[in-house]
Order: sequence, then C-alpha cells, then structure tokens
Amino acid sequence: MKDGNNDGSKDELQQKTEEGLTDRYERMNRSKLVMALLAVVVLALLALYSIATGSLSLPPGEVLQSLTGAAEGGRSDIIIWNIRLPRVLAAIMAGGGLALSGAVMQTILKNPLGSPFTLGISQAAGFGAAFSIIFLGAGALQSGGEGAIMLDYFYLTALSAFGWSLLSTGIILFLVRYRGASPETMILAGVALGSLFTAGTTALQYAADEVELAAIVFWTFGDVGRATWRNNAVMLLSTLPALIYFLLNSWNYRLLASGDETARSLGVNVSRLRLLGMLLASLVTAIIISIVGIIGFVGLVAPHIGRKLIGPDEKYLFPFSLLVGSILLLAADTAARTVISPVVLPVGILTSFLGVPLFLYLIMKGREYMWS
Repeated sequence: MKDGNNDGSKDELQQKTEEGLTDRYERMNRSKLVMALLAVVVLALLALYSIATGSLSLPPGEVLQSLTGAAEGGRSDIIIWNIRLPRVLAAIMAGGGLALSGAVMQTILKNPLGSPFTLGISQAAGFGAAFSIIFLGAGALQSGGEGAIMLDYFYLTALSAFGWSLLSTGIILFLVRYRGASPETMILAGVALGSLFTAGTTALQYAADEVELAAIVFWTFGDVGRATWRNNAVMLLSTLPALIYFLLNSWNYRLLASGDETARSLGVNVSRLRLLGMLLASLVTAIIISIVGIIGFVGLVAPHIGRKLIGPDEKYLFPFSLLVGSILLLAADTAARTVISPVVLPVGILTSFLGVPLFLYLIMKGREYMWS
C-alpha cells in the first residue's frame, strides 16, 4: 500500500513538472510573439517617419492619406510614390534579406562571424560591378531621386555583380559538396575570397579613368536610393520563398546548431541541409547586392541582436532577424538622408561605421558569444 502511494506521488510530481515546463514554454513563445509584433510596429512607424522626412518635409497625416489613396494627388504624391516609398521599401527588403541570410549562415556554420560580408560574397559583387564598369562600358553616371547616384547601364552592372557573387558562392559550395569542408574552413575560404576580390577591385580602380573610378566608388558604397519598384519586386520574390523554406526547416536547423552528430542521429540529412541553406542564403544575398551595392555588416549585426532578444530558436530567430535587419537599414538610410541634409550619404558608409565595432567585439569575445 505504501509503495502504491509513493508511485502515485511520483506520477503526480512528474505531471506537475511537465505542466510547469509546458506553461514556461508557452510563456516564452508568447513573449517572442510580442517582441516580433513590437518590431513590426517599430518598423511601420520608422517607415512612416522616413517617408515624411527629407529635403522637403511632409506631414505624417498627408503621408498616410497618400498611402491609403485618400489624397487628391499633387506634388506630395509624386515625392512619396516615385522617390521615397521605393527607397523605403528597398531598405526594408535589402536589410531583411541580408539579415536573414546572415542568420542562416551563422546557424549553418555555427560561427558568430558568418555573414555575406565575411564569406566574400559582397566583395565578389563589388568586383563584378567594377568589371562591368571598365570592360562592359557601364561607367557613365546619372542623378537619381533625392541625391541617388545611378549608372546609365544599371542592369548590366547588376547582372555582372550577380554573376561574380554566384561564382564566389559556387567556390564555397564546391568545398562543402565535394571536399567536405568544415564550417571553419568555409569561413577561412570566404575571408580568402573576399581578400582576392578586394584586390581585384583595387587593380581595376588603378586602371580606370576618372569617370569609371567615380562610378566604381559610388557603386561600392551601397545605396538603396538606386532601387526601383521592379527591383523591390525582385528582392521580395527572392527573399520570401527563402524565408518560407527556412521556416519549414527551422527544426532541422535547430538540430544542426546542436551538432552534426545529434542532427544525423535524429534523421537530418546534414550535408543536404547545409548545402541548400548556403545556396539559398547566398542567392538572396547576391540578388540584393547586385541591386543596391555593397552594404556591410547588416547581415552580421542583425542576427546577433535577434538572438539576444528572443533566443536561439530558429523558428523565431529567422523572421525576427529579418525584421531587425529591416529596421537597422531603414534607420541607417533615414539618418544618411538627414544627418547633413541636403547632402545624402550612401547608407553603406553608416552601416560600416556601426558594424565594425561589433565585428571587433565578436572577435575579442569569441564564438561562445553567439550561443550564450
């Protein structure tokens, strides 16, 4: 009889423990959802402020009327729909896509320094742009809306940047698929490729004339002001399917972060998961960089902020990192347009200034930072 009472007490204690863990897990999920909703609200308010701010300030109410179609039209509609809204959406798309790619790369490589910038993809795109400007005749400049600098043959430059960035991605994927490269080897290969393409870009700059040199410099700065409605659609159609894929495989990536052996023991095809993840993340990065130019450190900074705010669960980390990246790049672009107005700074300059200190901090802190 006594043993029966002890067994009943153990079962009751176990049930209470399980219920307590379930309640805690549900509370954590609710807090993550609240944090995500808060990020959406911040992004929406920041977008409204960014549209209303510029060389010509617009009342927020007038902006809302124009966006909802309640305005009667006029100069403000032209400014909003032809200049500022495409730029704001480009910052949201580019920042979100780069942040998503960075979060995926950090998870796959199990390295806090994993990002499109550290894997050499950005530098390869810069070399491709310089190559098109010098050898394909895409070096003439023209002025865009609100100080944006654009190339006469923008799509030729974008296509060249895209092709060279995919070449860099292909080399890294080759190391993974056929040489069985470890995550550490992939990072080292990316650093080496980045140095190689940077040296190549410098060599092309040395051989360029004044107009070509100016075009290369302006492109490599990174500027969301050059994006159009069609460019934004391309970035959306590349980022959204990738996000859906990563969310559907978020549990597999969570297991991958726990170690390759653990993931294999639970039925995950580690090689295939890593290969497809790197391919999709690199493809999204290549498309974005080919459109807006080199924007460094957003893909590195945003996932770390997301990980610190909501934790390492990839089901929430991937979309939340996307939101954080959109907020960071939109805030940086808004500051670039207003800090020394009417002069418009390329947003890539500000992101580099903000990203370098964190990059150095991560190196000093060590790889444990990412998983703390």
